[in-house]
Amino acid sequence: MSIENSITSLNNLPVHQIIEEFGSPIYLYNGEKIEQQYQRLTNAFSNVDVKIKYALKASNNLSILKLLLKQGAGLDAVSFEEVQLGMMAGFHPSSILFTPNSVAFDEIVKAVEAGVQINIDNISLLEQFGHKYGNSVPCCIRINPHIVAGGTSHIQTGHIDSKFGISIHQLRHVIRIVEKEKMNVNGLHMHTGSDILDASVFIRAAELLFDAAVQFKDLQFLDFGSGFKVAYKVDDVTTDIEDLASAITERFQAFCTEYGRKLQLWFEPGKFLVSESGYLLVKVNVVKQTTATVFAGVNSGQNHLIRPMFYDAYHHIINISNPSGTPRLYSVVGNICETDTFALDRKINEVREGDYLAILNAGAYGYTMSNNYNSRPRPAEVLWYKGQSHLIRRRESLDDIIRNMIPAAI
Repeated sequence: MSIENSITSLNNLPVHQIIEEFGSPIYLYNGEKIEQQYQRLTNAFSNVDVKIKYALKASNNLSILKLLLKQGAGLDAVSFEEVQLGMMAGFHPSSILFTPNSVAFDEIVKAVEAGVQINIDNISLLEQFGHKYGNSVPCCIRINPHIVAGGTSHIQTGHIDSKFGISIHQLRHVIRIVEKEKMNVNGLHMHTGSDILDASVFIRAAELLFDAAVQFKDLQFLDFGSGFKVAYKVDDVTTDIEDLASAITERFQAFCTEYGRKLQLWFEPGKFLVSESGYLLVKVNVVKQTTATVFAGVNSGQNHLIRPMFYDAYHHIINISNPSGTPRLYSVVGNICETDTFALDRKINEVREGDYLAILNAGAYGYTMSNNYNSRPRPAEVLWYKGQSHLIRRRESLDDIIRNMIPAAI
């Protein structure tokens, strides 16, 4: 989907009515867009037994989880709390993949007791898991393929210095542990990074996973992670899902023939499913002209959408109050007491105090990475679905911020 299509989709939503009803700043999600992305992905891989495990960390609202559950998705959870959220939304434990990192073994035990699929990403936990469970509980193993891929270093997870996964060069050690403890390894997993464009990256990593897989005789699935790139800018290049699916399907089917039976192919997309569905709608509090630039100061900040400051991420911004105004250059900044910038010297239709701006591609890693810095509450979340707006998370208040504070007797 292009940015132009995102703008068209936004124009088809009653944004001013939603702002009038629920206020701003506000996260707005288009439920139909989430469904379209899910269907596009499953249709592309229709020639294999594909399972989509939605990366819950991208957006954890229960209503969005239930929407994806209706589509037939499973979940990729990275904390036991995410496992619990998934089960609260109605996901069967067996449809949840638990892929934590740097956790104590106690958290693994809780996940086993909950009945979810375990994915182990380090030698220490593998040894402990094998010693405790032997072949009584199946597990998946996360392999680090040592492939540098992804949009920036912040989102590259498969290189040699990454904390994620067990090095492909430690495979002999892994096999010794598995054989010694008679472990039931039912899957192998890898994830090289996010914003990957080239199908050849997936194929290269897949070949490494296939080479490892032949050494495990009881596999049921191979998990290729995700990392599909979506459009953030006008004319942005994106992952061609259909071409990627064609290339991976052909090679995966050939491997299944070599392996001796059909396996399931798993993916765990987050951004691809929900990013383009989401908009952060903000109000311009002040237009401030200096000798260097013109600032459009809005009633939100990095506490609500941290990606521009944290990842140097680009988010397209449009003026929904003055869509035909003369384009001018603005630096869109937030109200947090930091260098709090959404966009620098961005061409936007003339911005006036009181106008509303839409920050696009805010459906993934927006609310879930938000915080209460400067003691500012988090915004509401609204889902637009089948012609109706649904408040799916209320706006926070000061009461929410102080709820867990305990005054000391001093």
